[in-house]
Amino acid sequence: MKFSNSLKFNAVSDWWDEYIAYSALKKKIYDIEVQTGAGDGHHDAERAGLLAGQSVSGNDVFIPLLDRELEKIVNFYTHQEKEEKEVLDELEEVRQLVEQTEEQGLVAEPYRDDDGTDEDEEDDDDETTNRSSPTSDGRLPDRRSSAGSYDYDIEASVPSLSRRRANSSAGPDSSPRAAPKTPLEQVFRFMGVTSDEPETIWTARTDYALDTRMLFKRRITTLYISATSLRSYVELNQTGFRKVLKKYEKVTMNTLKDSYLHGKVELAYPFQNPTKDRLSQAISDIIQLYARCVTRGSLSAATKQLKIHQREQIVWERDTVWRQMIGRERRGESDGQVKALGGTIDTKEEPLLSVPTPVGKFSITSKGVSLVAALLVFGLLLTFPMVEGEEANRCFAILCFSTVLWATEAIPLFVTSMMVPLLVVMLRVVKSADGSKRLTPSEATKYVFSIMFSPTIMLLIGGFTIASALSKSNIDRILITRVLSLAGTRPSIVLLAFMLVSCFASNVAAPTLCFTLVRPILATLPAGSRFAPCVILGIALAANIGGQSSPISSPQNLIALQEMDPSLDWLGWFAVALPVSGVSIVLIWLLLLASFNPGKTIDGEDLTIKPIRPTRERFSAKQYYVSFICILTIGLWCFEHKLEYLVGDMGIIAIVPILAFFGTGILKKADFDQFLWTVVFLAMGGIALGKAVVSSGLLETMDVVIRAMVHGLSMYSVVLLLSFIVLVVSTFISHTIASVLLVPIAKEVGTNLPGSPARLLIFVTGLAASTGMGLPVSGFPNQTAASQEDEVGNLYLTTGDFIKNGVPASIIATVVVSTVGYLLMRATG
Repeated sequence: MKFSNSLKFNAVSDWWDEYIAYSALKKKIYDIEVQTGAGDGHHDAERAGLLAGQSVSGNDVFIPLLDRELEKIVNFYTHQEKEEKEVLDELEEVRQLVEQTEEQGLVAEPYRDDDGTDEDEEDDDDETTNRSSPTSDGRLPDRRSSAGSYDYDIEASVPSLSRRRANSSAGPDSSPRAAPKTPLEQVFRFMGVTSDEPETIWTARTDYALDTRMLFKRRITTLYISATSLRSYVELNQTGFRKVLKKYEKVTMNTLKDSYLHGKVELAYPFQNPTKDRLSQAISDIIQLYARCVTRGSLSAATKQLKIHQREQIVWERDTVWRQMIGRERRGESDGQVKALGGTIDTKEEPLLSVPTPVGKFSITSKGVSLVAALLVFGLLLTFPMVEGEEANRCFAILCFSTVLWATEAIPLFVTSMMVPLLVVMLRVVKSADGSKRLTPSEATKYVFSIMFSPTIMLLIGGFTIASALSKSNIDRILITRVLSLAGTRPSIVLLAFMLVSCFASNVAAPTLCFTLVRPILATLPAGSRFAPCVILGIALAANIGGQSSPISSPQNLIALQEMDPSLDWLGWFAVALPVSGVSIVLIWLLLLASFNPGKTIDGEDLTIKPIRPTRERFSAKQYYVSFICILTIGLWCFEHKLEYLVGDMGIIAIVPILAFFGTGILKKADFDQFLWTVVFLAMGGIALGKAVVSSGLLETMDVVIRAMVHGLSMYSVVLLLSFIVLVVSTFISHTIASVLLVPIAKEVGTNLPGSPARLLIFVTGLAASTGMGLPVSGFPNQTAASQEDEVGNLYLTTGDFIKNGVPASIIATVVVSTVGYLLMRATG
């Protein structure tokens, strides 16, 4: 196991920030390698030229970082020395109590029981280690106080047990020797075969003796966990210093390990031999005391039992604290702080300017500036009419306001979408169906909410349900690994296989799953291999194209499908989208091969890829059931037009997988909670805005301008113009938002062209919305690819890689939509 994992799994959760920041130091080593020009390879000459005239010493940079970590550890251990002293004092106290109890023996002290009730008995075999629980405010208590949760006051508890013994001794069976409890013991007693050894408080089986041993066992176990936690803290940090210094010498070719370990680390108070010996002796005394009280003098049994208690404590603490951290992060209570072993990473946006005020520091961020700009634009458009008609002008202001917020992400995208119905109702932009009057706020509210939860939204939720079921039952991984196993070892074929798999899966799930599957391959590649950035970029670009493949592959498809009249069935969509996606994937694959040449190493030799082995597990009954429901649902979607008299709309069919998976327990409430609800609300807000644009009369006003723009153009010229407008918009803002804004325009343009090709233009817009992938922020797949790092924390891709390859790929995909797609649309009607 790597030391970073060992450190993570064995660290005391309450002391998370106080360990050596091993991963951060390790990452810094590689930064120092670049800064100082250390290492080998053909890059050295280039690096040396860039660093000419500079004199950078790796030790000068690295030693202060080590000193800071060492100081942190020493300060923490010094603070914990009070706990160590308490452990030693309590150990002596327990030792005295043990001797006192042995002197007292099995003779009970008489007493008067006021309430006449006995305490609850616990079986010794069921005893486990301490289970400290979180306090009412959600924080874990201090290790000493939590360990003391079963650290009863033994001075009071032992006499109380003696009182119970006094009560029980009043009966006829009051002998100190326990009565035989098994048939074998009864036979031995009858035959006179009994042990000659006198029973003691540590061997007798009376209630008093058992409960006394249990109390001592609890308290001694608490001492052991506290002492071993301190010792583990020291050992882990000392090992961390040794490992990170070894890595530093190996990477930078400097000599520092021996001098720093012997000259600083071993001289620091926690790592001095007297300090460690004192703690080790205390642990040894605790084990001997446990053996004396619990295991009848067996040191090996005592050591084994105490280690089991310690392991259970570590596992329970880690599970509890990690669950709390994840829960806080999901509830948004982390305040932008992500916990990391050895330190804290601040994920808040860096302010452009900080202004001190009497009530605290006021920070100005880029998102804050964008929000203010959007509000100014909104206010100006409301004050100075730009469009004829009050309702249309107000709707135009809402449209521009939302577009700026969506483009800049000054606030989360789904929050902007939720703002749309609020503004639509309050500004009264919705008219009656015949356009004769404004709807009142009450009427507008009912209208807006009725259109927001449309069959399209139900279809989206059904798609999430199918994706979740395939993932949870592991069907997606089984199928994908089997497909990838056929790719062989040639880099070009492996790249094409990953792209095809990414294309024909959900454009959200595909990059996440494929990046997980490709990591073992990347770990075996030689240094500087161009296959790594090539395959990561290929997965991202293919996942974007995969947003075209089916109606539920992406929200933009559903938005386009909703605006089509008559609606397009799944077979009609597949007939166009699958060939378009396939041709785009092949052309982009050729582009990546020409750009990266992934089949060669940096030395010009042929690169061989480690093959992916398919899983050998057979389909279970549960997996067959999930597969059947998925195939059935997709089949019903394909033939929805023939079943319209029965189901009405595809949104009703989407309920089938929800009932089939959640009703049978395959999916749980937690799976439902993890659906991409932000995408659902984003689509709902987009639908509300689209209907408001139509109802307010804004679309009619825009139609005059649009008609003037396309006057005299052939239909194919309009297709080309519309495709590239969609490409530009979807490159800079969300693909879904691009579809929300442009699909209504495409519909209006098509309605006013000869032949009314509105459905064709909507289809083109929906497919073209998935082709914007020229920037790292262009869609979820690109954002995920841009964050992928190698083992030393370096990003695989740069913005230049996206511009160099993503922009041509976007143009290629758009041309395919406007040529191959256009021809197929005309052919299929």
